[in-house]
Amino acid sequence: MVFEELLDQAGGLGRSQILQMVYLLAGIVLLYPHILLENFTAAIPGHRCWVHILDNDTVSANDRGTLSPEALLRISIPQDSNLRPEKCRRFLHPQWQLLHLNGTFPNMSEPDTEPCVDGWVYDQSTFPSTIVTEWDLVCESQPLKPVAQFLFMAGSLVGGLIYGWLSDRFGRKFVLRCCFLQLAVSGTCAALAPNFLLYCSLRLLSGFAVTAVLSNTFILISEWTVPRFQALVVSLIFSAYSLGQILLGAVAFGFQDWRTLQLTLSIPSFAFFVLSSNWIMQQVFNIAVASHKCLLLFLLLKFVRSIMQKELAAAQIRTSVFDVLQKPKLRARIFYLSFIRLSILLNYFGLALNLQHLGSNIFLFQVLFGTASLTARYVALLTLNYVGRRLSQILFMFTMGLSIIVTIFVPQEMQALCVSLAVLGVSACAATTTSSSIHQNELIPTVFRATAAGINLMAGWFGAALAPLLMTLMVYSSQLPWIIYGMTPILASFIVLLLPETRNRPLPDTIEDVENE
Repeated sequence: MVFEELLDQAGGLGRSQILQMVYLLAGIVLLYPHILLENFTAAIPGHRCWVHILDNDTVSANDRGTLSPEALLRISIPQDSNLRPEKCRRFLHPQWQLLHLNGTFPNMSEPDTEPCVDGWVYDQSTFPSTIVTEWDLVCESQPLKPVAQFLFMAGSLVGGLIYGWLSDRFGRKFVLRCCFLQLAVSGTCAALAPNFLLYCSLRLLSGFAVTAVLSNTFILISEWTVPRFQALVVSLIFSAYSLGQILLGAVAFGFQDWRTLQLTLSIPSFAFFVLSSNWIMQQVFNIAVASHKCLLLFLLLKFVRSIMQKELAAAQIRTSVFDVLQKPKLRARIFYLSFIRLSILLNYFGLALNLQHLGSNIFLFQVLFGTASLTARYVALLTLNYVGRRLSQILFMFTMGLSIIVTIFVPQEMQALCVSLAVLGVSACAATTTSSSIHQNELIPTVFRATAAGINLMAGWFGAALAPLLMTLMVYSSQLPWIIYGMTPILASFIVLLLPETRNRPLPDTIEDVENE
């Protein structure tokens, strides 16, 4: 292509491209934590019912007698099967007979209990405040927590469709600036939200902006990079995702109040909005100043002429989605790739959004997940070159699903083993994402590659939106969501067998190339 030739003549990967790449990658690192933010802002601390005799500040020591807080808790809150205080029930009346540990009460009936009608008492040792403690999203209201996560993911799905069209219509720079501003405003306002409904609405708007920034950043970096550096650039983009995970764990450890954390991660988007005002328009000028070559003007004119010729050709030959749906092989490939991407992100966000199910030190888990996924992405590149596209994906996806299935049968006391299996699953998921992205580009013809990538992206975000919603099934069975998370990538690994191997094979340029294979 002439524009690639123009970039190559200007130095390939010069100073201006590097500066632009650093700016966009920094934006990804600071933006990606918003996707996993509710691991910390919506953490569920230990809690129990509020009881008058123990938690009322107006009750004097004389009223309580000489009883310790543990004794008062025992007569006020029933115990669960693990001999721990119930989280959602309390005795209707104090059960004084429970203080006689050595006594026997053969005819004693089951004491009457009631819900936490006066609210809850929360353990604030790790999280001083979360949206859960702010709006009491526990017990009967606990399903509202994954609904809030679902709305953010749903916003990402819809935002990808809307802003994708707007980017093609008005340009990526304009949409990118608007999305940075939208994320900054909605994220900042979410930190000040007075009620849960408004918070969910603002998180929905944040989800709209996140997908558009990620997709436009990926395209902008790719368009301003010559082909010989494309593999390096894709690896750097995926690495920025992992660095964003690590950053989130570190910042959340420093700012454990949910409003402060939300505000800290939202304000930098204002700076990126301001910095994005003129940087794209200056890129061609910077390249011209840096190259000092008279050939540049000739190549630029040649590039404009080439673009005009391609637009005329595109006006005569257009490939629509409906045309593709009539081609059996290409239609099957798009369906298979979409299901694979859905299963990958369903599994990934099933783990990444539910760190509390692994243990209490979720700050460390977040950093471990980011570090493991960063390493796994480069391992995937090596595996693809030596093992092949299909076998690599099958191994990674099977490992990803199996690690979650095995975790179900590991006792909670073996926390180190549970965390190790989860880290293995996240690493396999990161490797699968890299492998699948490369395989997809090699399976779809050039004339339909961008549209197919959009369909694949929407399928992935549908899986991401479904992941938090599946946690509401814990009302029926605590293991059911994890079984679905684990089985989906295992089933998808068999779908990979239906796709052809593409290692060391030429890429298809037209739909006929796919249909004639």
